[in-house]
Amino acid sequence: MRLILFIITLSSLLVGDIHVFNRRVSTESEIKTIESGKTLFISAKDLSSSLSSKIYENAERKKLVLYIAGSKIKISGYSSFIIIDEKIFQMTKTVSVTNNDLYIPASDFFNILKSSIMPEVSFDPLREILEINVIKYDIVNIEIDVKSNGTIIRLGTKKPFAENGISSFINKHGWYYLTISGGVIDTANINLGVTRGVVRQIESDQIGSTAQVALKLGSKVLSHEWFQSLNPNEIIITLRTPIAQRDKYVEQAKARWRLDTVVLDAGHGGKDPGAIGKFGTKEKDVALDIVKRTGSLLEKSGIRVVYTRDEDVFIPLLDRTKIANDVNGKLFVSIHANANRNRKIQGFETYLLRPGKSEDAIDVASRENSVIKLEEVTDQYENLSGENLIMATMAQSMFMKESEDLASIIQIELDKKLDTPNRGVKQAGFYVLIGASMPNALVEVGFLSNPAEEKMLKQSRHKQKIAEAIYYAIKSFKSSREKLLVKE
Repeated sequence: MRLILFIITLSSLLVGDIHVFNRRVSTESEIKTIESGKTLFISAKDLSSSLSSKIYENAERKKLVLYIAGSKIKISGYSSFIIIDEKIFQMTKTVSVTNNDLYIPASDFFNILKSSIMPEVSFDPLREILEINVIKYDIVNIEIDVKSNGTIIRLGTKKPFAENGISSFINKHGWYYLTISGGVIDTANINLGVTRGVVRQIESDQIGSTAQVALKLGSKVLSHEWFQSLNPNEIIITLRTPIAQRDKYVEQAKARWRLDTVVLDAGHGGKDPGAIGKFGTKEKDVALDIVKRTGSLLEKSGIRVVYTRDEDVFIPLLDRTKIANDVNGKLFVSIHANANRNRKIQGFETYLLRPGKSEDAIDVASRENSVIKLEEVTDQYENLSGENLIMATMAQSMFMKESEDLASIIQIELDKKLDTPNRGVKQAGFYVLIGASMPNALVEVGFLSNPAEEKMLKQSRHKQKIAEAIYYAIKSFKSSREKLLVKE
């Protein structure tokens, strides 16, 4: 296992700086500090910069999200709670807000990191030293192959592991577990592995010094075993199934068409609020709330969900479908709330990616596409208009019929749940849908410009109804698509 050492020393508590020596890249930097009583607080932004981690900021809500050691850490100003990979931890002191930055109680924060995701961190305030041994991942990727009599999973590793430190079993719910003592796993990469054969879902986790891979099995397994290969370094898992040789290619084709990954896109976000209602309701907040509710329902039913954003952050339009393609998404649904100069207009509608054919559709597309003015780089949109937009949408023609079916089912399910007008399925040129190599649709769940509908869109009950309708629509679409794959 290769260790890379960071040594961070406190240069002067009075000056309020931590001097950072980054041994890996031979650089030096400073982390600002604040003292309150005997407690030292460190700058979250400077910490992120010193560790070269990704950071998302919601300045309005005084929240930061740091990505450290492969984990997502949510920090809120004036709160003593932090969230690490959806697990809540409490510090003895609250986070301070100063100069558009969050200051974290150092000892509390590093103690939590040590007990949760970074056992290699050591903070000694008396010696004024913080040491972080950044461990390079030694379980790095996953590949799945389908054979005539089963499925082979290859876990790429950087070194061999002790045989007595590896174990596996299948629980009563059909999950296969492999645990590797002393392994450090790249969960972000492993969890994005492409499922095939008997494997329907992949989940991995780092539990202290033990790595774990969990595979949801879609059918009966006669036997399972694993062994290590040294050239290349791999842990090879075999799951034997009663599939006959003649069914090999049929099962492989089914796996390619099975709708196992849904990508949900919450419109707008971050510096782009979208439409804003009379009472201050923002489209970005409504969309994210409904997306999370829909995703939760889908995940409980066993469908893998990928979110283009799960926080209040700004994501460029074309990056959203790129995310969907990169994770091998099988369905892309973008959620929005509408607006119109006529405040009396209300209701829900679903859109397909084609140049707008009505004035209303063109107006909606123009409003949603205007977000590109907030993007730092806009060159990629210069040629996406008129005939060029038609050419761009032709690349998705193989999914057009399925997208039409999806949009129609969404409208049907929304009509069952909501009392607001059904405005039907429409066509318009939405940049956010361009490039999605899968069936896709954009849903406008209601008009924030209508004061009565804005009030409804603020209600949890109403948003839950919308989420349930979209969930049932996706399940219905999935069922209609996959029934053709069922072997007689």
